[in-house]
Amino acid sequence: MSPIARLLSVVGVVASVGCSAGEPAADAAAERPPVAAGGVWREGPRLPAPVGNNAVAAVASRSGATVLSFLGIDSTKAGSGVTNAAYRWDFGSREEWRTIDPVPGPGRLAPTVAVVGGRVFVFGGYTVAADGSERSLPDVNVYNPMTDTWGRAADMPVAVDDAVGGVWSRSLVYLVSGWHDTGNVADVQVFDPSIDLWTSATAIEGAPVFGHSGSVVGNEIVYVGGARVVEGRPRFVVDSAAWRGRIDPSDPAVISWERIPGPPGPALYRAAAGSVGGRLLLLGGTDNPYNFDGIGYDGRPSAPAHQLVAYDPGTGWVELEPPPVATMDHRTLAVAGGWVFVVGGMEEGQRRLTARARAYRDAIDEVAQPKYDCAPMPIPHMWTDPYSHQIEQREDRVVFLYGKDDVVRTVWLE
Repeated sequence: MSPIARLLSVVGVVASVGCSAGEPAADAAAERPPVAAGGVWREGPRLPAPVGNNAVAAVASRSGATVLSFLGIDSTKAGSGVTNAAYRWDFGSREEWRTIDPVPGPGRLAPTVAVVGGRVFVFGGYTVAADGSERSLPDVNVYNPMTDTWGRAADMPVAVDDAVGGVWSRSLVYLVSGWHDTGNVADVQVFDPSIDLWTSATAIEGAPVFGHSGSVVGNEIVYVGGARVVEGRPRFVVDSAAWRGRIDPSDPAVISWERIPGPPGPALYRAAAGSVGGRLLLLGGTDNPYNFDGIGYDGRPSAPAHQLVAYDPGTGWVELEPPPVATMDHRTLAVAGGWVFVVGGMEEGQRRLTARARAYRDAIDEVAQPKYDCAPMPIPHMWTDPYSHQIEQREDRVVFLYGKDDVVRTVWLE
C-alpha cells in the first residue's frame, strides 16, 4: 500500500455474537482460517487499492459472506480521486478481493448502503466537479451478489449524502438526515424495495447533521454525532447529541424521537456503524469534521478515535475491544453471518500540505480533469510524456520522481 494520504486497503474482521467476546458463529471456527474466533480482530486480505468514505456491505452466503466495497475516494484525497470502483470478497471461499463492474454513474462520496432480501442498495452520495463544486445525487443503485449484476431503483425524493441508514423488519430502509446540496436536512425518508416506493416518516427533532453514525436496532433508530452548521468559522462542528427514534410497528411512518446519553469517548463523525445482535456497534470516527481530505474544517488534521462501543436499547452503552489500527472516514460496518467487517478508511497521520505542495497537487488535478481547451501542464509534462513518473506522499514530504532523467523533487510538509 502506498503511504500517500494515509488511506487503508486493509480489511479488519471479527467474529461477533451480539457484540460479545464469547463463542463464534457455529460454523465459523475451523473453516475460516483468516479470522480468529472469540471476537478477536484479525487482518483480512487487502483491497485492490486503498479507499476511504466507501459504502461497505455484507450478504450471508453458503460459504460465509459476500463482502462488498463501493465508491469512495482513492489515495490522492483530491476531487479527481473520487471513484465508482466496486470490489468483492467471497469470504469463506476466496482469500482475496476481486474487482467487479463499477457502480453505474459517476464516482461519488458518502453514499448510504442497505441490504434487503439479499440485494444491496446504494443510496446517493455526492460528486465533486473539476471546479470543486459538489452535488448530492438521488441515484439508487442495486447490486445482486447472486448474478453479479447492477440494477436501478426509484430515485430518492430528497437527494442526500452522509446520511444514516438502516433496515427495519427486514423490509423497509430508513434514511435519516444528511446533506442535500447546500445544507443539512431533517428528513427521514423510507424506501420499500418490494414495491420500489418512497414515503416520508417523522422528521428528526435534533439539529440536522451529516456524517452521523447509526442504524436501525429492532424497532428503534439510533444515531450519534455528525456535523451541524453553525455561524462563524469553522462553519461545521461535531454534534455531541445522541438520539433514539421508536418506530411504530402499526404505522412505520410514525417515529417517536428522544435524546439519549451519548457514547463514552469523544463525539463522533464518520464512524463505522452497524446493527449486530440487537445492538448498535460504532467503530472509530473522529471528533474533528472534515470534507474528504482528512483535514478538518478548522484547518487541523483530523485524528481517528481508537474505540469500539455498543449501544443496547435496554442497558445503554458499553466499550468493547477495537481493532489494532484506529480508523475514520467510514460509512458502515459490514455485518453478515455472525461476522463484522471494517473495510478501508483513513488511519492516523493526516498531513496538511504547504502552499508549494498544494500547487503541485492542483496542477496535476487540473491535467487529470482539464478546465480549459488547452490544459496547462506541470513540468515535466507528466500526463503526455512517455517516461514513467511517480508521486508519493511520505510522513514529512511529497516526492516527485521523473523516470527520464531520474529527477527527484521534494516538497516538505509543514
